[in-house]
Amino acid sequence: MTTNDTPRWMLPMLAAGQAQKELTHNEALSLLDLVVQPCVEAVGVNAPPATPSPGQAWIVGDRPDDIWTGRAGMMAGWTDGGWRFLVPRVGLSVWSRADDCRCEWDGNQWRLGRVAARSLVIEGKKVVGAQRPGIALPSGGQVIDFEARFALNAIIATLRDHGLVASG
Repeated sequence: MTTNDTPRWMLPMLAAGQAQKELTHNEALSLLDLVVQPCVEAVGVNAPPATPSPGQAWIVGDRPDDIWTGRAGMMAGWTDGGWRFLVPRVGLSVWSRADDCRCEWDGNQWRLGRVAARSLVIEGKKVVGAQRPGIALPSGGQVIDFEARFALNAIIATLRDHGLVASG
């Protein structure tokens, strides 16, 4: 980064007395076009596509080829002026068309389809929250019959599979 770039996205800044300011301004707009509400064609692609269209972007894979060499993990976007690359910052989230889900940069790698939250609220009602303590399986006694015990075991197993309750 130079003092002529913004600190987070390294967007070029205009300088006082700079000639051809439109070039710097247009470069910054091209980079902003990639990072504002980003959508990529696919995540982890190592070779640039043969015929990209302006506005299309990809997340470069771990073993990049060709013009993408040395750009592992970056977001590569095709513009009228050629390839533009963005170094991801922690928390950058993109929509992957190929995977039909979000992908987020955690500072070390892209996490596909992972959602981190404290709770899930649907129509104002909390439906999933922090994991609760384990529930012991029913056993012994004559109050509960076989079918009820089977149903309760299935419900508790499903709750555990979903991570809603710990094993008891």
